[in-house]
Amino acid sequence: MSNPYRILIVGPSWVGDMVMAQSLFIALKEQYQHCSIDVLAPQWSLALMERMPEVRKAIVMPLGHGQFNFKGRKNLGVSLRDENYDEAIVLPNSWKSALVPYFANIPKRTGFWGEMRWGLLNNTRKLNKVFLTKTVQRFVALATEPCAILPVIPQPRLLVDPASVAKTTETFLLPTKAGKILGLCPGAEYGPAKRWPETHYAEVAKKAIENGWQVYLFGSAKDEAVATSINELSGGGCRDFAGKTSLTEALDLMSLCDAVVSNDSGLMHVAAALNIKIIALYGSSDPNFTPPLHPEADVISLNLACSPCFKRECPLGHLDCLTKISADRVTTLLGISSLMTDESISR
Repeated sequence: MSNPYRILIVGPSWVGDMVMAQSLFIALKEQYQHCSIDVLAPQWSLALMERMPEVRKAIVMPLGHGQFNFKGRKNLGVSLRDENYDEAIVLPNSWKSALVPYFANIPKRTGFWGEMRWGLLNNTRKLNKVFLTKTVQRFVALATEPCAILPVIPQPRLLVDPASVAKTTETFLLPTKAGKILGLCPGAEYGPAKRWPETHYAEVAKKAIENGWQVYLFGSAKDEAVATSINELSGGGCRDFAGKTSLTEALDLMSLCDAVVSNDSGLMHVAAALNIKIIALYGSSDPNFTPPLHPEADVISLNLACSPCFKRECPLGHLDCLTKISADRVTTLLGISSLMTDESISR
């Protein structure tokens, strides 16, 4: 058999975008059946790469997000020349992200124009944001030559490793699963304007527990305070994993959930890729731009006149786009009986 078509992907720097990038990897495997896909990505993303069977090898990008370091990027590119890649696909739109494939002497370097990248890229596409409205469409469109037909979007599917799940449940001394488990993801790296109020999350958690569910709280170290608050407001019955797990452990624990309620965040995309029932809550962001990639996802957006504003904090100071999404609406979608009144919960 001839040598496989070798592709280097310069990956994104956000959890959600990296999950959506799997749709591109799947599309490439469909386009080039025996292709080999390596991904240049941040250290933290290796946990995701391990669950994507399309990826042959993850290459750690040693430079932090936003760090330029021309010499470092050149040296990295030179070090990759012996890999003899046939094509590089650059997902970030920055000028610096195209440097490594250029210095790696990869003959075909594909990506959108971005920051004036003529020369660095030689298979450059003009991004039509009206035609390609979703981030994942833009990723998948790079798998083929430009055409007037919207690309078919394969659903990301992260593998679940039973041995890893068993090890993680043992690490956290979790009992054998009994009853349903609800995962709550109250964080959003982008900012407060993407975060459903913790009081609303607490109402959902409280009613889920009253109906026999276990409730897991997920998030990074930055979400510890809000997770602690949700647990306290709901009576202390949640299992709080925020800031206490690696990404691999979070994947393992989330795979045990029957449903997940999440802001528009990276963990929302992880839950969808684990084929879990997801209820996604949108405020300042646009569900038409970065929706959860699961055909049965429930997306809640109030479509107010002021949203989506794409701001980190509400410019009007009220955050109505999220505060007016009731906990009752979410518990109804979960199939949990109606909530007690706000007054009774606050007592």
